[in-house]
Amino acid sequence: MATNVAAAAAFLLLLALSISQAAHPISDSHRSAAFDLFSAADGVFPSLEDAYEALRVFEILAIEKKPTVSTTTCQRVLENLGSSSTLKDLFYALKVNGILKCNVNEEVFKDIASRLKGTVYEASSLLDIYYSVGALVLIKDQDSNVDVLLADADGIFHSIKALSQSDGRWRYSSDNPESSTHAAGLALEALAGVISLASSEIDQSKVNIVKNDVVKLFDSIEKYDDGTFYFDEKFVGGDEHRGSLSTTSSVVRGVTAFAAVTSGKINLSGDKILGLAKFFLGMGIPGDAKDFFNQVESLAFLESNRVSIPLILSLPETVYSLTRKVQLKVRVNTVLGSAAPPLTVKLVRAFSTGAKDSAIIESKELQYDAESGSHVLDAFPNNVDVGPYVFVFEILLHDSDSEKVYATGGQIQVPIYVTGIIEVGKAEIAVLDSDLGNVETQKTLDLAGNDAVSLSANHLQKLRFSFQLATPHGHVFKPQQAIFKLRHETMVEHIFVVGNTGKKFEIILDFLGLVEKLFYLSGRYDIELTVGDAVMENSFLRLLGHVELDLPEAPEKAARPPLPPVDPYSRYGPKAEIIHLFRAPEKRPPQNLSLAFLGLTLLPFIGFLVGLLRLGVNLKNFPGSAVPATFAILFHLGIAAVLLLYVLFWLKLDLFTTLKTLGLVGAFLMFVGHRILSHLALTSAKLKSA
Repeated sequence: MATNVAAAAAFLLLLALSISQAAHPISDSHRSAAFDLFSAADGVFPSLEDAYEALRVFEILAIEKKPTVSTTTCQRVLENLGSSSTLKDLFYALKVNGILKCNVNEEVFKDIASRLKGTVYEASSLLDIYYSVGALVLIKDQDSNVDVLLADADGIFHSIKALSQSDGRWRYSSDNPESSTHAAGLALEALAGVISLASSEIDQSKVNIVKNDVVKLFDSIEKYDDGTFYFDEKFVGGDEHRGSLSTTSSVVRGVTAFAAVTSGKINLSGDKILGLAKFFLGMGIPGDAKDFFNQVESLAFLESNRVSIPLILSLPETVYSLTRKVQLKVRVNTVLGSAAPPLTVKLVRAFSTGAKDSAIIESKELQYDAESGSHVLDAFPNNVDVGPYVFVFEILLHDSDSEKVYATGGQIQVPIYVTGIIEVGKAEIAVLDSDLGNVETQKTLDLAGNDAVSLSANHLQKLRFSFQLATPHGHVFKPQQAIFKLRHETMVEHIFVVGNTGKKFEIILDFLGLVEKLFYLSGRYDIELTVGDAVMENSFLRLLGHVELDLPEAPEKAARPPLPPVDPYSRYGPKAEIIHLFRAPEKRPPQNLSLAFLGLTLLPFIGFLVGLLRLGVNLKNFPGSAVPATFAILFHLGIAAVLLLYVLFWLKLDLFTTLKTLGLVGAFLMFVGHRILSHLALTSAKLKSA
């Protein structure tokens, strides 16, 4: 019976590798991930910056079910609008208020605006100007009655421009000679804020100079081979690391903000804008909340920018079957998945990756299906056979009065795998005479059926097997796998690759030259054939039958067949039970005899006590003063420590440890013993003199 386990595994592997690396618009998977990354503990975010990033992501993704935000967030907003807050805290408090509408009093806005105007004129660093100007812009958007216009906008504009470098990058301050790409994004965003807050129009020549700076900045953009563009930080100021995502996101915010408040066009290539969109979309779903926010907000700016809006062409599937006659569908959306403007999608050409100079299709327009929102190719042309192809699409925008400029990326190449059922036929297996090559036994096989053959041969004969494969259009098909296997009854396997001889696949086994490889093992060999390919829908593993081989006896020095493979999971099974017999306990003396011996060991101690009584030992001469009494007690404790050391030496201590410890205790005894004996001698001398 035909099986396709091995071939199906190969198909799935190649299918995973064949998925296009082209960018796909934001999908529901991003919305699902937003709940996991921006969940607030008890409705409270660690900071207002975190709160703003979460709220902004849910606002961009148009998620109705927003995370629960505690009323304490608005309380923190009001607290950070006070005079004691830093510029950064004030900036993010206003950003959060712009989303939550925390009912801030107009007088509070006026007080903040008054303070910020003074700060922006005195600021010496780019970050201070960025937060001050950004906060004034936020107040302007949240309360139009507050006066936030800058009287000397030209001066502030010049102060920011003075930090720019010739390559389009910016410095963080005049004291810092190093320039930064990330700082360039902040500077452009601050300049955009200054233009929107200017009480009079900014000199257009200064604006044009900044536009040229933007062009220079984009001249240093990095590029991958697939057309993806990104910015990388060449200098990291302080201890804070700026990755390519953070840096690119900063530039996108700055450029789109600057383009939104200026008239005229910034001369940027649409391919670079599209390449930036591919960079953000190509990273999938970031696992970090900050990276997720930078990705989503940057895509939102790219979707609404005045330079050029990138359009993304994507295919729901990249594997199509000739058997099922499926339609090829192409979708064109903005980066956030919004509907594209009126356009035409053309299939310019398609070619096999094995012969790139042969075009299969020439300029075929796809029909738009309003119900699915896709452009559809009803059926593959007859000259498209199974195999890997590259389809080249082109997006053509219709004439429109809209002021929006779109970036389509020109011709877009998409790899596609076309699958189908491969016809298997003319399978023959024969036993040949080794000398003349005459056929002694020949049988035909139906590889789609269940029939099996039974053959016999000796070491002077050959085995020949051949078959043909054809595509649905009748072309010769060359699979990735064509394996012929012989398995001995002892489970020793031998694998051979079936070669291609043009129109058919054929293998000839000369048993005389294979006796050593077969380990001189006579007996039954099962014959098995495996044919598989990623584009072959009927890949199979087929038992063809068996052959009885009569081989000569093995010489003495011939190699032995390998041991049968050991099941790797057998080591996790139950082990043999360990039976251990303990040594029989030795005979012990009777209990009464042991007690008698214990009594004898106590006799010396009893004799010691009797001796003390005979000597008339008493405590009358024990010193009465505090200091002599202390030395007397320490002396007796030292004697007890020496006796205890003897006991420990008998039980567990070795000689070297005992001697080292005895030396320390002995020195202590000499000191206290000398003091107490000196006291006793002095006392005795006083008594004699009296």
